[in-house]
Amino acid sequence: METRRKRRRRRRAGPVLLTILFVAVALVAGYKCLVRPPETDVPSSDLEASSNEEVQTSANSRKDYFYTILVYGTDDDNGGSDTNILVGFDGENGTVNCVSIPRDTAIHLNGQTPKFNYAFNSGGHEQARESAGDMLGIPVDFYVGVDLQAFVELVDTIGGVDFEVPINMNYDDPYQNLSIHFSKGMQHLDGEDALKVVRFRHNNDGSGYGTEDIGRISTQQAFLKTVAQKMLQPGNLVKVGDYAKIFQQYVDTNLKLSDMAWFGEQLIGMGTGNVSFYTLPGAWSDSRNRYILDPDATLDMVNRCLNPYVTDRTAEDLDLVL
Repeated sequence: METRRKRRRRRRAGPVLLTILFVAVALVAGYKCLVRPPETDVPSSDLEASSNEEVQTSANSRKDYFYTILVYGTDDDNGGSDTNILVGFDGENGTVNCVSIPRDTAIHLNGQTPKFNYAFNSGGHEQARESAGDMLGIPVDFYVGVDLQAFVELVDTIGGVDFEVPINMNYDDPYQNLSIHFSKGMQHLDGEDALKVVRFRHNNDGSGYGTEDIGRISTQQAFLKTVAQKMLQPGNLVKVGDYAKIFQQYVDTNLKLSDMAWFGEQLIGMGTGNVSFYTLPGAWSDSRNRYILDPDATLDMVNRCLNPYVTDRTAEDLDLVL
């Protein structure tokens, strides 16, 4: 039993979206000479010629300095991705849109319609990227996986955070050696406490958010923004060495060092006021035991927040379970 508990505590969890972006800030200072815009599989505004170059350019030409990043972590008993945030990073216009993908979102995969969190269990980060891209009709340029210990150490490094806990939380799970007890209202949270708050789903008596996973996502988004604001305070920006160590030890990504430095530099200039959080729109289906995306609202969100192309995506570009 003890071995099992240790394995559970070491699983990746809570992919603190802004962890990677703000850790990148720390790298800027030490690797300034390496700062340059990331490269993608499809160059911005310069696609290879085809037999129908005009059509290809209008449909698939990318916006300059626009990138998509899937940030994920795993924290469930099946090894699937427990939290997933797709980031639309618009360097040209100085905005970052962070769109949460509910873990129970129905997707098409291998002729079946599993939940999105199964994609990671099925084929790791590559399958998760592919599933997110196919579902939303866009390429996913980069991935970032964050270990739960990175979350704890990051919050502790910045001295903890003051956070408005949205509801009373009372949950005990002896199998995971997990005990979550917080009263609604403003609380000062260290790393371990913060992890408990963002992991919380429901109380032992079944009460809680009452909105499946959507309530937890809202809490995570609010907490991430609080962390972001504190990390950009002058007293914390100087902790570059600590951030770099956390990143090197706990983050798995295909971003190059120069990519991270560029994102960090851009983010410093943007400030947290230009970082927005959303959740893919949809509704829970009891009969299907899945979160079903709203096709029209999802298409609108893709085009507003995530689309790296110069032309809008259409309903035919998306692959949604309806």
